[in-house]
Amino acid sequence: MASNPSVESVKERYEAAGQGQVFKFWADLTPEQQSTYLGQLNSLDVERVNRIWKKAVDVEKELSSGSAGDEEITPLPDDAFDTILGAPDKEKEWREVGIKAIADGRVGVLLMAGGQGTRLGSSDPKGCYDIGLPSHKSLFQYQAERIARLQTVAEEEQGKSKGSVIIPWYVMTSGPTRKPTVAFFEKNKYFGLNKKNVIFFEQGTLPCLTMDGKILLQSKGEIAVAPDGNGGLYAALRSPLSPDNTTHNVLGDLEQRGITFVHAYCVDNCLVRVADPVFLGYSISKQADCAAKVVRKTVPTESVGVVALKGGKFSVVEYSEISKEQSERRDAGGELAFRAANIANHFYTTDFLKRVESFEGEMAFHIARKKIPHVDLTSGELVKPGKPNGMKLELFVFDVFPYAHHMKVLEVERKEEFSPLKNAPGTGSDDPATSRADLLAQQKRFLQAAGATVGDGVEIEVSPLASYAGEGLQAAKGQKYSRSGLVESVEELDALK
Repeated sequence: MASNPSVESVKERYEAAGQGQVFKFWADLTPEQQSTYLGQLNSLDVERVNRIWKKAVDVEKELSSGSAGDEEITPLPDDAFDTILGAPDKEKEWREVGIKAIADGRVGVLLMAGGQGTRLGSSDPKGCYDIGLPSHKSLFQYQAERIARLQTVAEEEQGKSKGSVIIPWYVMTSGPTRKPTVAFFEKNKYFGLNKKNVIFFEQGTLPCLTMDGKILLQSKGEIAVAPDGNGGLYAALRSPLSPDNTTHNVLGDLEQRGITFVHAYCVDNCLVRVADPVFLGYSISKQADCAAKVVRKTVPTESVGVVALKGGKFSVVEYSEISKEQSERRDAGGELAFRAANIANHFYTTDFLKRVESFEGEMAFHIARKKIPHVDLTSGELVKPGKPNGMKLELFVFDVFPYAHHMKVLEVERKEEFSPLKNAPGTGSDDPATSRADLLAQQKRFLQAAGATVGDGVEIEVSPLASYAGEGLQAAKGQKYSRSGLVESVEELDALK
């Protein structure tokens, strides 16, 4: 596409695509507004938008008519599923493999952090949220400190020099969260990490459409857009890092650094083990190109998606897609047959991430019907509808699972690894108080596992800089702690006796 396209060429392209209505108010715009708007129109692949809309609508029709709904849903095959529950030897073996890959500089981390804390009563990016710990550290800070600690652990265990192990952190923001996220990292000096190894990039957007696929206008000189879902991660990896840095992208950076394995996760889980060496080691040992970390579904009626086979292919099957009989089915060991609850925690090889482009066109976007403010094409007035009037199109991060050549699934302990922050304070589930309680309870278990006694009602926050997952706390053995507090290093535990 030409760098300075003519109005006529762009208009011709949109009219050929049946989207000529976007030029309806062109004559009302100032020359400066026309220039900005033309830039937005030219950067959009309008033919792709039409293809995405058509495929999404066709697949939805198939599903509602039942013609695609007869794909058999079956539990995960034994050779694709493993658990660390009650398997300390396996866990240790996989951890060693993962630590070596980290020490060899082959591991990167992708953070999906595009969401705002709206449900939490905050307009800041969700990662800035303080769940009320004694330290008042944000989710971003906890994850940064886990990376820092893990780099140190890998150096010590693999005999590497101090500061030589690097786990680059790729932080995916959205349009509204990019500036405040970068500002938060700058203000906090990247939480001790080297700025060069924290790479920000942006989730893509797609136009908002009418029910019959026509592009809606946010103003007379701007298309209405919405984020393309967390599955937009894959296309974002190929996109320029920023408007100021159009020659570099995440896939290129991974290649330049020699990163072959990637851990991806969502920002809102306070217990997330960033670059988890156990999960990495498992996936590497099993030669997976894509893998999912899951937790055990608690009861048949728990409303969560599960990783299973659909039509013989790996998928996340939503609760609504499974019959009551299937949800209650037990395997030979007495466990729920469909129990692998999805927690948006994934492993990929870099080669797999590169391959996504080859099958991206086959993936159907999901339709979300919404109330979308827009400019009325007849009156030119802004309309704020009272009922859904249009659609936003989204991909989910797990939509790539059916295309993996070697998909694997690892079950971990929920109380150790999953406590999502979804709901407003005071909700009583998946809210700041439950996140806080789950994290402090885990840190108490770390101390007890090291041989310490922690008094009733005593809350000790153990900084990730002191321990990533319970390691390094040998000095607590035989000690009794009767005072609450925060410890940034093991030595500070003495003050809490």
